[in-house]
Amino acid sequence: MHESRAATVISTTPFDDQKPGTSGLRKSVPAFRKPHYVENFVQSVFDSLSDHAGKTLVVGGDGRFFNAEAIQIILRMACANGIARVLVGRGGLLSTPAVSNLIRKHRAYGGFVLSASHNPGGPDGDFGIKYNISNGGPAPESLTEAIYANSRRIARYLTVETPDVDLGKLGPQSLEGMTIEVIDPVTDYAALMEQLFDFGAIGALLRSPGFRMRFDAMHAITGPYAKAILEDRLGAPAGTVVNAVPLPDFGGHHPDPNLVHAAELVAATQGPDGLDFGAASDGDGDRNMILGRDCFVTPSDSLAIIAAHADLVPGYAGRLAGVARSMPTSRAADRVAEALGVAAFETPTGWKFFGNLLDAGKVTFCGEESFGTGSDHVREKDGLWAVLYWLNVLAKTGKPVRDLLAEHWRTYGRDYYSRHDYEGLDKAAAETLMADLRAADLEGKSLAGRTVILHDDFAYTDPVNGEHTAGQGVRIGFDDGARVVFRLSGTGTSGATLRIYLEHYEPDPARQHAETQAVLADLIAVAKAVSGVEARTGRTAPDVVT
Repeated sequence: MHESRAATVISTTPFDDQKPGTSGLRKSVPAFRKPHYVENFVQSVFDSLSDHAGKTLVVGGDGRFFNAEAIQIILRMACANGIARVLVGRGGLLSTPAVSNLIRKHRAYGGFVLSASHNPGGPDGDFGIKYNISNGGPAPESLTEAIYANSRRIARYLTVETPDVDLGKLGPQSLEGMTIEVIDPVTDYAALMEQLFDFGAIGALLRSPGFRMRFDAMHAITGPYAKAILEDRLGAPAGTVVNAVPLPDFGGHHPDPNLVHAAELVAATQGPDGLDFGAASDGDGDRNMILGRDCFVTPSDSLAIIAAHADLVPGYAGRLAGVARSMPTSRAADRVAEALGVAAFETPTGWKFFGNLLDAGKVTFCGEESFGTGSDHVREKDGLWAVLYWLNVLAKTGKPVRDLLAEHWRTYGRDYYSRHDYEGLDKAAAETLMADLRAADLEGKSLAGRTVILHDDFAYTDPVNGEHTAGQGVRIGFDDGARVVFRLSGTGTSGATLRIYLEHYEPDPARQHAETQAVLADLIAVAKAVSGVEARTGRTAPDVVT
């Protein structure tokens, strides 16, 4: 314990629900507003860190409801726990990738990210707190387990009794001897993007009369970043960035960049007068969706195409070390890695599993099917980075998105891929479904004309530090290369979400332009039959299909 300055010791008792998930602690706003709830979790973080006194932290969030209040609590507790200096975004705003960049650039000890990512906001919405370590990435499992253990036995937390800090004024100020530097949220991040990408080529594309694009910031954190970079710096027409002002409730919308929640953007790219390029990012700026005219780029294909075109992007030319993907993500990137003679890694879901691979120089790009893509420039997925990468590739090739996709499939084959989400399920029923899937005897069986050659519960041993992670999802692999994966999500805040991932590999160019759900229909039927999802849940269809 590091008591310092005029620290006040407050007695408290544990909550039993503060176990961090794949992206920190996420709960409803009413849960976080319980007396001592935020303080207990934040103190549990400090109690899990051994040498933080006198160090620098970064603090910021996506501006969702309760962001401002939580930041003031964290600042007071950082002061009481001996932190010397805190960098915080003006207004308490920082995108998740911007936090990662600031930690790395300023060699900070770590940082707090306040967000529930793509989950809805508002007084009855969701909130979250995540701790990132000195490499800029999410805390590893060893640390999150320690945080949880401390949260189960906490008896006191430390704070200082001071007025709120003015986060609207740029520059340094003091809080009981701790320095707080309020910084522009965008400046350092924009400078990093300019180092990585060919801004001259992208700017010329954006200013050309024959190219029309739209970036939907979904009233979330990337609005200020996208306007500053795309419109102010690169010269895209005013209005290219829509829904650009971050709002505490995201304008009443769901800040999740997928085909369902960004339907208006999808519609704007369709038909002969459709936009040439559409893109969106989520609540905290770490996810992305990429659209061309009359086409949607799956996140799995996006990762593969990014890897295949590295030599066109200044920050990556000639230095592709390898590619990593989460286990449920399609194997499209694996095929690129094999063709280019670089390593490919399959990890559990959760960006923290990419951190060691990136730090060790084993991979350059990484991605997840849940609309997250990134590289070794930070240790988080990065939505606007992915958009700029695509714009760089479009500018250099002069080809529309649809042609890039078709060319990629001709070269590497197409992985028809989809995710079906069953949301808000009874947790016990969902866990029983998964347990029965694990226990089933499927290997060697014939299912709808395919033979099962793999049936397991995915486990991962980190090749860098040897940490073992089990129970990461049931995989069913078939003799023709098709695959079905079942997994319970770790990012929801109520009930359980069952995700079913479906993948069919098609090497024949003549068969690569069919409708995805039609191609996957037989696999969908197999998935429903083997899991009994409809009978067990009472659902006749998934809530979201992506």
